[in-house]
Amino acid sequence: MEGGGKFVVTFDVDGTLIQSSGPASNKLHRRAFSHAFLQVCGVDGTIDAIQHHGQTDPSVIVNTLMHYGVSSEVANEKLPEIKLSMIEFTKEHANEIGEGLLVLPGVASLLQALSSKDNVLIGLVTGNLEEIAWLKMEGLGIRKYFTVPNFGGFGSDHFDRGQLVKIAADRAEKMFPGEIGVRVHVGDTPNDIKAAEFGGALPIGVGTGIFTREELEQASTSGKAAILDDLADISAFMKLLGI
Repeated sequence: MEGGGKFVVTFDVDGTLIQSSGPASNKLHRRAFSHAFLQVCGVDGTIDAIQHHGQTDPSVIVNTLMHYGVSSEVANEKLPEIKLSMIEFTKEHANEIGEGLLVLPGVASLLQALSSKDNVLIGLVTGNLEEIAWLKMEGLGIRKYFTVPNFGGFGSDHFDRGQLVKIAADRAEKMFPGEIGVRVHVGDTPNDIKAAEFGGALPIGVGTGIFTREELEQASTSGKAAILDDLADISAFMKLLGI
């Protein structure tokens, strides 16, 4: 993978960098959805009503509302208002952001190691809304390792995860015109693998979510996805990048 230019390494958030844990699993983010559903649509519901792993926040919003009987047209029409409500609620309760969340083993050390390299840019590609994603990174003490100005692709940008990989790359290119080399995206779901390939990045899958190594491998149409058990082995990760 060695090549010229700067490495752009983007990470998914939930299941990749951080883990939901215990009865309060990802509590504030889940509460933000429910708050917005009730405030904007009068729906008393929860995202736990559907299978939402690997989806972007806008997809989760629409699919959950449809589950509760709201038409897709109305759900999509209300999206901007719902996203704003979620962000405002999360900011108001930002002191609770870390409740039910843990930074996964090795993540802080890996981010620190990557951030020490002059030729590595670190960003996020996540289905989370941008403000919520960075609040999570801040609240868990790892935002300091990400490239400044912060960049990435987020659920607030697009429904489709593959587009988010492209959006993150475009933002990195604007920051460092003509200097971008190899791009890598790290995630824990088959959707992350597919998105990386669609967006022109090398996929690195990690087995820290709910999916097996086989499921992650099968998601790769190119067969070039690298699969790691977790992010605890810094040297193995650096070797994949050729750093």
